[in-house]
Amino acid sequence: MNSEFTVAVHCLVFLAYVPDHMASSDHIARNVATNPTRIRKVMGLLRANGFVKTKEGIGGGYFLSCEPGEVTLGQVYRAISTGTLKPHWCSGNREDACLISANMEHVMDEIFTDAEAHYEHYLERTTIQAVLDKVKKCQSTY
Repeated sequence: MNSEFTVAVHCLVFLAYVPDHMASSDHIARNVATNPTRIRKVMGLLRANGFVKTKEGIGGGYFLSCEPGEVTLGQVYRAISTGTLKPHWCSGNREDACLISANMEHVMDEIFTDAEAHYEHYLERTTIQAVLDKVKKCQSTY
């Protein structure tokens, strides 16, 4: 799995939290603790999938174009990270005479495909608003 999913969720939760619900890539980057270029890349994916919009010019930035209580982490995962649960490299060699080596990649592909489907199903149970609520609850704990 890549970290873009975590960055995307962080960005959406942050935008749901900020008072004016709009923030620049620099402001978001400081909050996420990453660089603005990475934020712009992730925000571009979120914009392409209808989660955020942008306002150009002075005082512009990113803002939510969705209701935090209606967007699930599963939707964000599918927009940002589908297919990343499976590693880029798999052991084995399809041309090897060994039964294990010749079939390991295929079997592992099935396992990762099934695991990703279960993971997406799990993520469907949590909304951006629920994550924000959990973060706010942490404030009273620390």
